[in-house]
Amino acid sequence: MSTILIKNAHIVNEGEIQQGDVLVEKDRIVEVGGSISVKSADTKVIDADGQYLLPGMIDDQVHFREPGLTHKATIETESKAAVAGGITSFIEMPNTIPQATTIKLLEDKFDIASKTSWANYSFMFGGTNDNLEEILKVDKTKVAGLKLFLGSSTGNMLVDEPKVLEEIFKKTDLLISVHCEDEATIKANLEKHLEKYGEDIPMSCHPKIRSEQACYLSSSKAIALAKKTGARLHVFHLSTAKETSLFEKKKPLSEKKITAEVCIHHLWFSDKDYDSKGSRIKWNPAVKTEKDRDGLLEALKDGRIDVIATDHAPHTSEEKNNVYTKAPSGGPLVQHALVALLEMYHRGQLSLETIVQKTAHNPAILFEIEERGFIKKGYKADLVLVDLNAPWTVTKENILYKCGWSPFEGRAFKSRVTHTLINGCLAYENLKFPNRSKGERLTFNR
Repeated sequence: MSTILIKNAHIVNEGEIQQGDVLVEKDRIVEVGGSISVKSADTKVIDADGQYLLPGMIDDQVHFREPGLTHKATIETESKAAVAGGITSFIEMPNTIPQATTIKLLEDKFDIASKTSWANYSFMFGGTNDNLEEILKVDKTKVAGLKLFLGSSTGNMLVDEPKVLEEIFKKTDLLISVHCEDEATIKANLEKHLEKYGEDIPMSCHPKIRSEQACYLSSSKAIALAKKTGARLHVFHLSTAKETSLFEKKKPLSEKKITAEVCIHHLWFSDKDYDSKGSRIKWNPAVKTEKDRDGLLEALKDGRIDVIATDHAPHTSEEKNNVYTKAPSGGPLVQHALVALLEMYHRGQLSLETIVQKTAHNPAILFEIEERGFIKKGYKADLVLVDLNAPWTVTKENILYKCGWSPFEGRAFKSRVTHTLINGCLAYENLKFPNRSKGERLTFNR
């Protein structure tokens, strides 16, 4: 369908909600207005009937596991789940097998996505202790940025040599995104728990092992280094209220050189959920206290935190069912991220305007993504319709992740994604996939 007219929608865009229509021709938004007439007989008309039209989410941190870990997930399976969840673009991380730490290996991932991704895509280049020369070859107009693991996580990509780290910060003009946890602190905490419990450490100890101290120590060091060198720094998945004090309030995002992200699970769960959820909510950094969760939400609303993402990181149920020391960290979230945020809207915790700002506008601004993230004439038609009054429950039967499980199983949500357009293609409509969308490589206006 080359022409689609969305009528009678509540359009959420740039801090306002206005009722109106949106006309899409081919891959672009060509008109946004109060009432738009049908242009031709072959125009597909979608009567939104008071539903809410949002710019598609841009998820700046996912792990889709391809290449090398495709028993967990693939770019095709997870991007399809993302589209059903209202995510129209994603940025994927480098800790696959092999790791994307050379230009050749990075382009191999772009090649896979060009053939299989339902959603628009980019990839982070991975930094290590010994690939600075390769980092300096990366074209910042074609790649989302550089990812550095300052604490160990999935895969062995820890950058732990201070001199190397400073050289990277000084010399690259890429946006640097960091996973911040202090490795020495974590190792010391783990040793204490191993002495007490052996391998079968209670899952509830995870936030004590990967502690507030470990997070704050690493985040504060990274920020100090960015200020010293002038590097452009984005701190992924804040998990503590204490860390939010390191970031500025209310400053226009386009003027910030140091920015922050929070993930769905750190806004939703707390340490009280470990007893019922166990390893299903074992992430790095760890889900921490209710006080931390509340502090993150407050920082999100006052501007210290700029972006909401998922850190979607699926593992098989068999892998997650291991004892603490063998159960990997991470979980699947892209299909349920937006509806979880809409649940927070229903609770009065977030406005629709804030959800759109933090999931679509701000990722586009922060990464300088061209022509996406807004409902504007001339922009790519990445659009999502949601029904705020369509209750449903997450079950194994409606989960689309390859791993087949979700930390939200059994959760009833009040809102549902009804339609998703990717580059003007109606890829998702009322629980079905009527057309096979073809995601495009994101480009950057840098």
